Amino acid sequence: MNINDDIVRLWMMKAKHDLDTAHLVSISLPEYDDTIAFHCQQVIEKTLKAYLVFLDIDFKPVHDLGYLITLIGTKDPSIDEFYDAVDEISRFAVQIRYPDTIIHLTQKEISAALDLADQIFIFVGDKVKLIM
Repeated sequence: MNINDDIVRLWMMKAKHDLDTAHLVSISLPEYDDTIAFHCQQVIEKTLKAYLVFLDIDFKPVHDLGYLITLIGTKDPSIDEFYDAVDEISRFAVQIRYPDTIIHLTQKEISAALDLADQIFIFVGDKVKLIM
């Protein structure tokens, strides 16, 4: 095992914490739609960064999910299936955390964000399972 394996594992662990948080908040405090959306975005960002480390691709420290998927696509084009879906959720990275940006999401939008976070976490988890 090398240092990159440890970094991948740590990114995936942090992503799992965000995933569990998103699901728990959606069950116990569903009106906290901004918090759920933020954690879904974080799951995807951290999971994609884990996969970039796994693939040994350098990346800038950004929140742009499209950029991260584009980089991954240079070595694994199967990630491209998620490109359009992450476009909407990228807006939950930074702006949503501040009081001057208030959003209200429908239950359908929250469910879609949770589903996408689950799908990408599983997709990448299957790819890096050899070291987890």
